[in-house]
Amino acid sequence: MPDTKISTKEAIMLIISIIISHTIVTLPATLLKNSKSGVILNVIFISILALIVAYIIYLLFKKFQGEDIIDISNYLGGPFLKNIIGVIFITYFVSTGGILLRNFAEGLKVIYFPNTNILYIILSFIITICITTSFTFKSNIKVISIILPIVIISIIFLFIGNLPQFNFNQMFPLLGDGFYNTFVTGLGNIVAFGGISCLYIIPPMLKNPEDFKKIALTGIGISAIYLVLCVATLLFMFSFFLYVDEILPLYTAASYIEYGSFFQRLDSLFLLAWMLEICCYLTICSQFSCIVFKKVANLKYEKPIKLIFPFLIFSFALLPKNVAISRFLGDTLYRYVVLFVVFGLGLLILILANIKKKKEEHLNEK
Repeated sequence: MPDTKISTKEAIMLIISIIISHTIVTLPATLLKNSKSGVILNVIFISILALIVAYIIYLLFKKFQGEDIIDISNYLGGPFLKNIIGVIFITYFVSTGGILLRNFAEGLKVIYFPNTNILYIILSFIITICITTSFTFKSNIKVISIILPIVIISIIFLFIGNLPQFNFNQMFPLLGDGFYNTFVTGLGNIVAFGGISCLYIIPPMLKNPEDFKKIALTGIGISAIYLVLCVATLLFMFSFFLYVDEILPLYTAASYIEYGSFFQRLDSLFLLAWMLEICCYLTICSQFSCIVFKKVANLKYEKPIKLIFPFLIFSFALLPKNVAISRFLGDTLYRYVVLFVVFGLGLLILILANIKKKKEEHLNEK
């Protein structure tokens, strides 16, 4: 029987992949607009908070080793709560995947395919996802482990390659619009670490469950460094990003890099790597939705339902009627969805389940 468990390294890459995908589209520019010149301090601050949240999740899962949020919901409230939480998480993965796909497709349309119907650009990604989801999740993780380092290297190269363009004075004043905006209202920027949602699903998949803490903290830590590089690149290069909406801001930064006539237009290579990363992210959303649905519906096999979720993502991607609506969903609505599902509901279920477990242990001791 083939090994379906994922290694510690693969699990870390899974978390990073989810977080990185959102930075490719509009997230860094959104953080800049929210925090202005204080964005670097804000990202460091929310990174520390994200690490704390990840550690809390690890502690809350200790009494439920090998179980995910669906199993714990079943323990806490029976099949009724299990079904509700399952539907919420499926909707979360499908909707966030669909909206991200739409925003990325809008960027591709503006850059390379101005005369192409957005439907065909989105459909090309969905066809790819249908193919990748036909393979095992373990196989998809191995592909992510190859593509992700390339994407990380591209961002490091983007930062180093644009150093001559940097104006470091743009980081002043350090607190942007003030302490309150950076550290209080700026708390909402923790949605940048929506990849924490992965921690609620992966425990049963781990080859080494005892490494859960290492997986959570390392994945968030590396993502934090990556996010700082992204926002720093945009902050030091483009002050207008504080006021002007850009669909793919990192692509704009990439277009400034030139190393002689042979290495001109490196932005095309970056965009290719980012397209592959978006495909990886959408595959994760589809696979996670399939895993959750299989548990909710008590199915023995997931193969018959694998193609349902790519087409649900496709449907969500087509919902916005124009770019303005898709940007609103990607920036504003996404923020509230992540805060509710990842940093609210998921933690609440774990806390209540731990309280119930403690009460049962206390009764057994008597």
